[in-house]
Amino acid sequence: MEAQAQPLLCTVDRTVHCRHVPVTGGVPADLAGCRWRGAACALKRSACLKVYATSSASGSPGPETEKPTLAGNTHKLLESTDGKSTNIFWHNNPAGKNERVKLLNQKGCVVWITGLSGSGKSTLACALSQELHNRGHLSYILDGDNLRHGLNRDLSFKPDDRAENIRQVAKLFADAGLICITSLISPYRRDRDACRYLLPRSSFIEVFLNVPLEVCEGRDPKGLYKLARDGKIKGFTGIDDPYEAPTNCEIVIGWHDGMCPSPKATADEVVFYMTKNGYLT
Repeated sequence: MEAQAQPLLCTVDRTVHCRHVPVTGGVPADLAGCRWRGAACALKRSACLKVYATSSASGSPGPETEKPTLAGNTHKLLESTDGKSTNIFWHNNPAGKNERVKLLNQKGCVVWITGLSGSGKSTLACALSQELHNRGHLSYILDGDNLRHGLNRDLSFKPDDRAENIRQVAKLFADAGLICITSLISPYRRDRDACRYLLPRSSFIEVFLNVPLEVCEGRDPKGLYKLARDGKIKGFTGIDDPYEAPTNCEIVIGWHDGMCPSPKATADEVVFYMTKNGYLT
């Protein structure tokens, strides 16, 4: 029997962050003050959530845990604190998305390149940007390390901050009209999926560089794997922190007969997908 809990997400400084949300009914009154992230952000008030207490041991309804879960969903919610802004209003731009599509001859989207450190994400991002430029298309690269020099310089590598790193990037270019190429390890599946839900439908292209850990560690271009093996870096993806490989991404680039395709070949593969699916005109 489901044990009913007091609503835990009714304060305005909590974030509802989830991947799957049932879409029947409206938001209950006790959750009306929540800030929404992930699928909940995309669906907003068309979503119906029900909060239960769950057992941390079994995952079944029970009184032991402090965190709620979605009805019928065993995924835990990621709660984070969001800044409180008041007296702000949304201003519509008369030159909207359709106008930008006509101007740029392209559909604004995010090409999200994910993979282990040393898998070639930045190399592919640069090759793809150059190929798009050669074809007359406007793109911009958001590189994980570069972001930490500026926009996200105050964020650590802890899981919650990594989620924030990803969220900020997705929101920044959701409606820019550019082809935004992100080069991020982004190791957690729930956070990549949350970014997908933050963007308009079909505006997120996930590219997985499926390069084995031993190959990436053998390359070790920044010397980070050695530092992690020596215990000088904690929480390093692939060593003492997991990488959750995509299960349903748009493009997978892997090894064939022990060889990895060249940067030009992988960039051409992404461009082919974008052309075929109407992102480039």
